[in-house]
Amino acid sequence: MKIDRITVHVFRAPTQKPVATSFGVMRDRPAVFVRLSDGEGAHGWGEIFANWPAAGAEHRARLLMEDVADLVLGREVEAPEQLFDALTRQTHIRALQCGEWGPFRQVIAGLDTAMHDLFARRADLSLAAYLSAEAGASVPVYASGLHVSAAGEEIAAARARGIKAFKVKVGFDARRDLDDLGALVAGLQQGEALMADANQAWSLHEAEEFARQSEGLHLAWLEEPIRADSPLGEWQRLAQACATPLAAGENIVGFQDFAAAIESGAFTVLQPDVAKWGGVSGCLAVARQTVAAGLRYCPHFLGGGIGLLASAHVLAAAGGDGMLELDANANPLRDSFVAQHPVTEGAFPIAESPGLGIDTLPDEIADFRTLTLDSAGA
Repeated sequence: MKIDRITVHVFRAPTQKPVATSFGVMRDRPAVFVRLSDGEGAHGWGEIFANWPAAGAEHRARLLMEDVADLVLGREVEAPEQLFDALTRQTHIRALQCGEWGPFRQVIAGLDTAMHDLFARRADLSLAAYLSAEAGASVPVYASGLHVSAAGEEIAAARARGIKAFKVKVGFDARRDLDDLGALVAGLQQGEALMADANQAWSLHEAEEFARQSEGLHLAWLEEPIRADSPLGEWQRLAQACATPLAAGENIVGFQDFAAAIESGAFTVLQPDVAKWGGVSGCLAVARQTVAAGLRYCPHFLGGGIGLLASAHVLAAAGGDGMLELDANANPLRDSFVAQHPVTEGAFPIAESPGLGIDTLPDEIADFRTLTLDSAGA
């Protein structure tokens, strides 16, 4: 097929409750959605990471249309992963010249997801079925985005939907975090699990101390307690000192770095983000390698509805015992897409509609649109 048109939409939805992490606060919910079409009536949707920095969404959209679109339009593609491979090579010097490795990778990730959606739609298969004939009909979810000091109500609401695993954000004040975690663990019901995400808050020494003091809480995992780019030796040292399984991956990029992380023995849970690096091509390959190594693939995602759907389809195709991250905070840029896919008994259903099942963007988000760019000038 030949790509003949690219359209990218930027949205920003206000939020009454900012999402706080150890490194910053999200005061609105952005999303960048990209649409590819092939000139024969087929199309595909993807999502480009836009949570950080605060001005990142509009930047990613312009980067796509002004610096990458020329490498996509008119390109003939025989398999969806070809675009990912080609763009990764062809944008290397462009990204090197400006030092914007992350934005280029994120744009390529969104384009890769859109390409896979397009191919799956043309094959009249759901994306999960296109990726694997043995894809599951649903995937288990866990609730995330919960501040450790105010998670009680959100956990109760998630529990009412049959969700049995909950991830809270820590890394604010170690002593208070531990007290709050203790209270949350005490309130868990049989079969439920609690995870903690520090968002790279601590030094190795601080992480070791937190791991020691939290050992009795029996957390399901401790996510990014130290910087994601810390040497693997530091991660291995922490893993040896920590009874709690370690999780990371949203800030790992590249096949080599993921392979090294998997082989290091430091991690129990790997969490690539389909909108930050790799798209479907990269994340599915990492997922399969993770599962083959006996580890858990639990895709990271905290964005809009297209990326969440793509994450669910990749997880369903990969197999294993992973869970889908489902942000518990209100976000119309996500919720409007998944309203037709309600979580039932803690599981997210994989629709049988072609591709990701998205024909047009939901009408409910139209008022949140801040920018649309189209290669056809429309």
